[in-house]
Amino acid sequence: MAKKEILLPQMGEGVIEATLTKWLKNVGDTVEVDEPIAEVATDKVDTEITSDVDGILTKVFFKEGDIVPVGKVMAVITTEQDDELPAKATGEKDFLKEISNNTISLDDTVISKPANEDTGEETSNKSKSGRFYSPLVKSIASKENISFEELDKIKGSGKDGRVTKDDVLNYLKNRSHAPEIAHKENSSPSIVSSAGDEIIEMDRMRRLIADNMVNSVRTSPHVTSFIDVDVTKIVNWRNKVKDEFFKREGVKLTFTPVFFEAAALALKEFPRINAAVDGYKIILRKDINIGMATALPNGNLIVPVIKNADKKSLSGLTHDVNDLASRARENKLKPDEIMGGTFTITNFGSFDSLTGTPIINQPQVAILAVGAIRKKPVVLETDSGDVIAIRHIVILSMAYDHRIVDGAMGGLFLKKVKEILENWDTNRKI
Repeated sequence: MAKKEILLPQMGEGVIEATLTKWLKNVGDTVEVDEPIAEVATDKVDTEITSDVDGILTKVFFKEGDIVPVGKVMAVITTEQDDELPAKATGEKDFLKEISNNTISLDDTVISKPANEDTGEETSNKSKSGRFYSPLVKSIASKENISFEELDKIKGSGKDGRVTKDDVLNYLKNRSHAPEIAHKENSSPSIVSSAGDEIIEMDRMRRLIADNMVNSVRTSPHVTSFIDVDVTKIVNWRNKVKDEFFKREGVKLTFTPVFFEAAALALKEFPRINAAVDGYKIILRKDINIGMATALPNGNLIVPVIKNADKKSLSGLTHDVNDLASRARENKLKPDEIMGGTFTITNFGSFDSLTGTPIINQPQVAILAVGAIRKKPVVLETDSGDVIAIRHIVILSMAYDHRIVDGAMGGLFLKKVKEILENWDTNRKI
């Protein structure tokens, strides 16, 4: 009997586990090549697990809601029938009865017991309060003599409030101060609801966004700089070429790829903006991978990444922007398409906002926000004196990590982006 193990694949850089959100197939179901059998979710993206063989799903090792480590066997698909596997003609009930000797039923899902599994592992990783701790966190706690009771007082920044390695290390830095006080300072104030108030439970993605935002502000001292840019040349150029571009390429030419190109060019001159911080080490990224903050129909946010943005043409950037934005809203992004970002751009102008103060997408050190493009009266210097003219103006704001980016560098970077945009070639072909 040929059996195929279905593993949880690598879900992207730094991702070590995923939550099994839904089984799409039941034990005993026929499965075809490339057919989805389960849905999983990480702290970055939701995706489907597919089969790479034809066969019958004979075992599953996890139930919905379980945390699955990357590389772990999720299920087994049998591709041939023999004496151990009842023929299809015997019917699904007989088939399920035949394999039931090796399985246990949990929440109406048949879960097989993997060979050599340490059934006490999950229990041993939980404190008396029921809170789960990963083996890595437990190892650090053991070395530092941190009890489960003390771990329970650490506010977790991970998925579903789980304590991560960084949470423990940050806690240890301030451990000389009273742990009770540190815990209270990090706690949210008690909220009392009133009659008529509506209470809405955050969904999984919104909880992750909330944790990431709090963690970013806690990690990086944010400073935000602003600059206004005259984009009249770009507006006139786009109006001239957009119809022809759409007929030829089949996608709309928006202003977004223009800002991506300008940012990519500026990042080449200011590598410290395209960086990360590891303790007291500065990591200057070789690649320029720009994330595009995208609002989803359900009100949540995701950041797909355009890899090697500095090496792409404006036409290529336009295709990438449209494709990623479209698939993000349809929940069709692949895990690696939201990983590896080195800088992020968010567009406040999409909602007619003039500007804003964005929060850095960790572990990056800067994020650029683009406001709405508005017609404004401005003073222009001419050979015959100053004149007032109507121009298209946009405000750019950039939040940056003051640990390694000072105001001078942040200001110079914005000035460079401004120069690139204001010196646009109105005869440029795309």
